[in-house]
Amino acid sequence: MEILRLFLLPFAFLYGLIIRLRNYLFDIGFFRQIPFSLPVISVGNLTTGGTGKTPHIEYLIRLLHPKMRVATLSRGYGRKTRGFRQAEYGDNATVVGDEPMQYLMKFPDISVFVDESRRKGIRKLLKKQPLTEVVLLDDAFQHRYVKPGFSILLTDYLNPYPGNYLLPAGSLREPVSGARRADAIIVTKAPKVLSPITYRSMVEDLKPLPHQEVFFSYIDYGKIVPLWDEMPEPEENHKYSNILLFAGIANIYPIQEYLSDFCFELITIEFKDHHRYKAEDLKRIKKNFNDLYSRNKLLLTTEKDAMRLIVPEIYDLARELPLHYLPIEVKFHKQFMDSFNKKIIKYVDENKRER
Repeated sequence: MEILRLFLLPFAFLYGLIIRLRNYLFDIGFFRQIPFSLPVISVGNLTTGGTGKTPHIEYLIRLLHPKMRVATLSRGYGRKTRGFRQAEYGDNATVVGDEPMQYLMKFPDISVFVDESRRKGIRKLLKKQPLTEVVLLDDAFQHRYVKPGFSILLTDYLNPYPGNYLLPAGSLREPVSGARRADAIIVTKAPKVLSPITYRSMVEDLKPLPHQEVFFSYIDYGKIVPLWDEMPEPEENHKYSNILLFAGIANIYPIQEYLSDFCFELITIEFKDHHRYKAEDLKRIKKNFNDLYSRNKLLLTTEKDAMRLIVPEIYDLARELPLHYLPIEVKFHKQFMDSFNKKIIKYVDENKRER
């Protein structure tokens, strides 16, 4: 692996020069950033994925939605459509993408939009939903044509951006210096019990600027849910002989670690992030599951993957499988939750749009 990285370092250097030039042109105003007259909160990362953007957007929805009209705007990664679109009932992941579909299913009272251009997308969503009071931008840290009012940078606890390499030698989309644009940094997927030593060590590595506060969050798993209504709910805390997990997400290790306590053997089939499932994938999954001789077995995927299975192309095949998914939420450690919530609410309250 290190030999391959050494080979790729010249390409990473060239890529870094291009990204640094791009950021410099934004910083000096050669490329114009557009501010908007309502609260716009961006959630993103410096790496290629797997930091938990989706559950953190959901956290913000839960925090803000009871008090105000919330809209989300995503690129709609993996969809077959292009341009601006509002997610509606009857859509699926091939139309709007898996993450927007998940937002729509879980929060039917908010407005969910997709557009490759965040700048055009905000303008169009405000024309369509003029009473919108706050916009949440999903995976928009590098989309600098929009100037968010509040920018949240996520970094994985086990794979933080300090010490990482630029693409293609590592997983950084831009140099670590880009972190200075963040208003808050969240270390995601941290242990549920966070020691003061761990906290200080991580903050020292991240080197936040005076205006930046560092928060820590962790994953909280919900009850396993049947994907099809006619299937019975699994017994809580049941110990399985085998769990067959399949997923197309960037970092699968947290869910693997969690599920290892609920079975004697965990079998994993991994696909690339945002994988678009095909008939042959489901046939392979079905064969692997059927080959497990035990009756005490479970077929499981993630909530995001479930959105990519409820699509017309493979729906009939998916219905043949006893599919379940594992919902997740993010929670902040107690010493950070109140501070983070107050910071977000204060920003939104102080930047409300004049009616």
